[in-house]
Amino acid sequence: MMAQLQQGGPDEKEKTTALKDLLSRIDLDELMKKDEPPLEFPDTLEGFEYIFNEKGQLRHIKTGEPFVFNYREDLHRWNQKRYEALGEVDAIESEPKSFIFMSEDALVNPDKLLVLIHGNGVVRAGQWARRLIINEDLDSGTQIPYIKRAIEEGYGVIVLNPNENYIEVEKTKAQIQLSSDISDEPAEKRERKDKIQKETKKRRDFYEKYRNPQKEKETMQIYIRDNGSPEEHAIYVWDHFISQSAAENVFFVAHSYGGLAFVELMIQREAEVKNRVTAVALTDSVHNVWHQEVGKTIREWMRENCCNWVSSSEPLDTSVESMLPDCPRVSAGTERHELTSWKSFPSVFKFFSEAMKAKNSLVKPTPTRRSNRIKYEEF
Repeated sequence: MMAQLQQGGPDEKEKTTALKDLLSRIDLDELMKKDEPPLEFPDTLEGFEYIFNEKGQLRHIKTGEPFVFNYREDLHRWNQKRYEALGEVDAIESEPKSFIFMSEDALVNPDKLLVLIHGNGVVRAGQWARRLIINEDLDSGTQIPYIKRAIEEGYGVIVLNPNENYIEVEKTKAQIQLSSDISDEPAEKRERKDKIQKETKKRRDFYEKYRNPQKEKETMQIYIRDNGSPEEHAIYVWDHFISQSAAENVFFVAHSYGGLAFVELMIQREAEVKNRVTAVALTDSVHNVWHQEVGKTIREWMRENCCNWVSSSEPLDTSVESMLPDCPRVSAGTERHELTSWKSFPSVFKFFSEAMKAKNSLVKPTPTRRSNRIKYEEF
């Protein structure tokens, strides 16, 4: 009797079997669909009533609140589909992008690849100094001579674009409203403030309409993914282009802040850089091995494989003393920072040629002082 109670009687077993049979015939997925709204969703963020604020955070246009998964209570499947649809919104097409320049053979040249990195500021890809372009000429102010010479000597070429880190776009009315709505001020104070601002804006716009018809709009910065700084850009281009190239010998010319970006690349990708890069020409680089916390092995590699042409009153290639334990410093033959890349131009390609010969002879080029001028010898 006890055993029968523990196991359940025959009637209980029949009921259980019948219930299982019934459940097996029910399509639970179809049952969930019965009271479910249509699975039709917008194809834009605005359609979902969401935008990204200045901090890159997804927020509701009206409430300023983060994304809410449970948009409809007790409809988990519909909420999940809505969530997935939001994720499929083609934000990639509208997100800001950067670019680089490459010669046709940059990724397939089996021998040599030259990578050019300009400095910080207003200059863009292919430029050394805007001031020189405007006031002097294209040869001194742009990278064109380096590109032409490199192609003549059989290099592939990649021109980096490290200063294009974000785009500025005009704020939409929803974004402007969101910025004011998320203030920490009490509601009453904010309302009074908004009223005063609207009155002031109305008067100002009336006069501005005639005085300054091209007045500036309220803008926001949208940073480019993985390219938010010159350092990030250099690493991104290395990972996606330079490291994928066929060239056995990679050479860098890096001016000013470009030198700092190269050193940061070395810190982040030390083994790869040592394996692929044959020589690095820096022109008045602003890198600092102490501030950037450069390790001993990198400093040693830089001493053997880099040369920094710095602004100096000394003749071109004259050795210049340095307080930093990294690459040798020589005069660029000019005291003007922006001219160092142009003035050192012939010496840079000679340095690269010597580095190639030394590598092929299984020796390194060594800077030696001779008649107060720098030479490179095999030993």
